[in-house]
Amino acid sequence: MKIVQVAFEGFTDVDVHLPWDLLNRVRREDWRVRIVADRPVVRSQTGLALTVHGGLEEIADADAVLFASGPATRALCKDAAFLASLHLDPSRQLIGSMCSGALILAAKGLLEGIPATTYPTARKDLEAFGVTVLERPFVRHGNIATAAGCLAAQYLAGWVIETLLDARTRELVLRSVQPVGEGFGFDDADAIRSLYAPESLSR
Repeated sequence: MKIVQVAFEGFTDVDVHLPWDLLNRVRREDWRVRIVADRPVVRSQTGLALTVHGGLEEIADADAVLFASGPATRALCKDAAFLASLHLDPSRQLIGSMCSGALILAAKGLLEGIPATTYPTARKDLEAFGVTVLERPFVRHGNIATAAGCLAAQYLAGWVIETLLDARTRELVLRSVQPVGEGFGFDDADAIRSLYAPESLSR
């Protein structure tokens, strides 16, 4: 299984790094997570340089595609050449977005007839596409999902993990990053170890 995260110049740090961390807590030989962009290196809003794993052509054969957020989405959702380079197939791919990444989904026609969510500052931009915007952290319809607010990345990553694998793996991954006592406690050492044992995550 191949999961692709799409980053842009000026991407929101948490919206890329948190899903990357969560998705990579799944340890299976058939599980690959890749970050792609339209250039070899992208810089986050805080100035961190990220060398990506590949180009946008990797989207076509992915099982799941997650679009990050950032100011660049406002221009990219109107860039015909960029949009044409995104080969998406919602009939066989999970396609999701963080915050203003929903503008890319709308521009590709993936939100027609279904509500979605986005960051408050991008609400009007998304509504301009004719999308009904809900004030919720996570909205899913079939193979399309939108998440809003950086920490909602856990819902987006969890959706991918549960859909492609199972609910137990999702629960283990999400509990592993929650504050001690709210997620895993001191009596959960064996469960934590099982998260990193590839054979324990086999279906």
